[in-house]
Amino acid sequence: MPLQEFVTANWELFLALVVILALLFNNLFAERLRGYQSVDPGGAVNLINHEDALYLDVRTDGEISEGRVINSLHIPLSALKSRLGELEKHRQRPIVVGCRSGHRSGVACGQLRKAGYEKVYNLKGGILAWRAANLPVTRKG
Repeated sequence: MPLQEFVTANWELFLALVVILALLFNNLFAERLRGYQSVDPGGAVNLINHEDALYLDVRTDGEISEGRVINSLHIPLSALKSRLGELEKHRQRPIVVGCRSGHRSGVACGQLRKAGYEKVYNLKGGILAWRAANLPVTRKG
């Protein structure tokens, strides 16, 4: 009964513990549950250079004009479902998905996994992290 008395007397602390444990669980196991992995810019370069990964940029047309990863394929997230056929020839390759900061690319990774793509990677931090790592971008299409 001492635990029950503690929980009753300190329910706010117990609730905080439950929330912290849930966040910790999410942080540790989220990648496995999502079905795709996240990579930092160095990991993305390794996949591109050594495993022939495709870099898929899901930013908007306006954002692309600010610069893009060399040899990347641009399909805005809003058009990804309707343009999945363009990726069919790349089905066996790893696909690194990037956006501005890493959020939209996570959504795109989920869509790709749902469509049956197995080697899908989300670029942590997006193009902002890519640039911060002093990796090259181009303004050419």
